[in-house]
Amino acid sequence: MTKREATAAQRHPWARWLYSLALYLLSPLLWWRLWREWVPTNPRRERLGLIKVSSERPKLWLHAASVGEVQAARPLIESLRKRYPDHHLVVTTMTATGAERVTSLFRGEVSHYFVPLDFPGAARRFISRLQPEMAIFFETELWPNLLHACHRQRVPVAVVNGRLSAKALQGYLRIRALMADALGKINWLAAKSEQDAKRFQRLGMMVEKTTVVGSLKFDIPLLRGASADSEHLRTAFDVRPVWIAASTHSGEDEQILIAHAKLREVYPAALLILVPRHPQRFDDVAVLCQKQDQQLARRSRNETVRADTTVYLGDTMGELATLYGAADLAFVGGSLVPVGGHNLLEPASQGIPVLSGPELANFEDVATVLRKANALIEVASASALGEALIALMDDPEERRRRGEAGRAAISANAGALQRTLTGLDRLLPSK
Repeated sequence: MTKREATAAQRHPWARWLYSLALYLLSPLLWWRLWREWVPTNPRRERLGLIKVSSERPKLWLHAASVGEVQAARPLIESLRKRYPDHHLVVTTMTATGAERVTSLFRGEVSHYFVPLDFPGAARRFISRLQPEMAIFFETELWPNLLHACHRQRVPVAVVNGRLSAKALQGYLRIRALMADALGKINWLAAKSEQDAKRFQRLGMMVEKTTVVGSLKFDIPLLRGASADSEHLRTAFDVRPVWIAASTHSGEDEQILIAHAKLREVYPAALLILVPRHPQRFDDVAVLCQKQDQQLARRSRNETVRADTTVYLGDTMGELATLYGAADLAFVGGSLVPVGGHNLLEPASQGIPVLSGPELANFEDVATVLRKANALIEVASASALGEALIALMDDPEERRRRGEAGRAAISANAGALQRTLTGLDRLLPSK
């Protein structure tokens, strides 16, 4: 480490001390909030860094916050396992849904722990027990005490698929000293775009440790046809217009149902596949549909979609790709409410025309690419969504063209995965 790097890594230590004090004062609230984020396979003591490490092999550690980040990181995780066969890969998440996704995707081929609360002692214990050869943080997971513990124990740190929205930047600027101290502990930032790189640099990230590699989200398999499960589901729906509204949030489901009613004025047989973002909302959304006199079938109960069924509730985990593949059109949620949107590429990769609301701050790079390719339709209201659905249902050729445009845009923007792996090679001591 050069003298300049050492100085950068020790910037504003007082900010981290104040941050830690605030965490201790808020610890009852934090612990209560995370008490619910639990799965039977992972004891709650992991939140204090009290992990039990079984593998003796050298370890690579990747942290992804929740289910969306785990899904987006899947190509990287699979590539790391192949690229470093002598290493054992450890994935941490913050949420229980993220933990369940790791288990379902990798079935014991990687280890999973809950990331510890960012108390100084918990962070030190976690790093001391795990002893990773490299730490990889996905997107915007910047935990000051975990980064400090890695720095103290000489664990190289990379932030990959690094993104920072304009809104998030404004929030972080209020604690700029703390963020500068944290960013000083990062050995390499693989930013999604020039905009993201510049925002990180405004917070104190060193320019010479930053590379713009593009978005890992584009490095996904392009499906030329629906999966067998999707085909089977589509057959069960019979010959009728089908659209999906996926990853929806509270306040958005009501708008989706308004749009669906508008569509059914023109296409009475239209079926909506409704997939709430969070499993704890499944029952609430089912009640909402019933209150609005929708004829509901729930996937979790294996209920049959009849001719009079108007809404098929996708209340299961890990089946979103299957449900996308059974639809003619896809609306991606978190975008008609101020959430910032969700992964637009999942339906686009299957050649399905994509619609969204205007709130796309979390996926602005992806939205820009799809927008330029004329593969994304953005609507500002439930009424506008209904009108867009009708227009696309009226025009099969336009649906095909937009679906192919989305798939072509993904293919043209792939390559971030290889650039990321090349950068990580330089950090791994044993590589």
